[in-house]
Amino acid sequence: MGNLVVVGVDGSASSLAAVEQAAREAQRRRSDLRVVNALSWPVRPMHTPLDPSPLDRLVNEAADRARRVAPGLQVTAAVVTGEPVAVLEAESRAADLVVVGPRGAGGFIGLLLGSTAASLAAHARCPVMVAREEPAEAGPIVLGVDGSQVGEEAVEFAFAEAALRGAVVIAAHAWLPDYAPPGTGVESAERLLAQAIAGRAENYPDVTVRREVLSGETREVLIEASRTAQLMVVGARGRGGFAGLLLGSVSQALLHHAHCSVTVVRGAT
Repeated sequence: MGNLVVVGVDGSASSLAAVEQAAREAQRRRSDLRVVNALSWPVRPMHTPLDPSPLDRLVNEAADRARRVAPGLQVTAAVVTGEPVAVLEAESRAADLVVVGPRGAGGFIGLLLGSTAASLAAHARCPVMVAREEPAEAGPIVLGVDGSQVGEEAVEFAFAEAALRGAVVIAAHAWLPDYAPPGTGVESAERLLAQAIAGRAENYPDVTVRREVLSGETREVLIEASRTAQLMVVGARGRGGFAGLLLGSVSQALLHHAHCSVTVVRGAT
């Protein structure tokens, strides 16, 4: 990766809040920040002039906003021609993190209301953070653990992020007693949690972690846990997902309904 945070901006209040959160993320990582707008022009007669100057102003104003949030941060701004998901997927190839807002206008309209955020989270080459307009400044980082191989990347991200933020990690696993195999008790869920975070204490000695087995349906218990969290971290696709689905139902539900910012982490490709 290129020691870079990328943020998608379109001038909406939602995307400007994402710029502020992206600036803080870049500052924590001692990374550069790149502010990007996707220029997706409608079909027009060839003789009709296209004036990109309003978008240039938009990204430059967003970059200035980021510098005010994080003085000294190295910030660049660009207007890139293309559809939003394709543009940000390409940008993600050199990034450590892509940040977007939950709703947009113009180039990024439909985030969370449509399929844009889910599509970006499914296809980006780095973790994708969907930032809430009023992000929580305190609280734990809730890590959704399902024991899948994809989830291992999410575990690593959550611990690294907690170290940067000085936050507690709550490693949460949902368990439905009524649907557990015969003879399987809560001990198996506790064992899965312990195995998922094994070795992280040595790598992140300053991070406090709490393991919680939550009784209930995964989406419901994680959405509820997000009420007091500053960040929710999940893998892109969990155990039992269909091979062709790049984003699982739990990840999609959290993108739509979590009360805090959400980071979706894909496994290595």
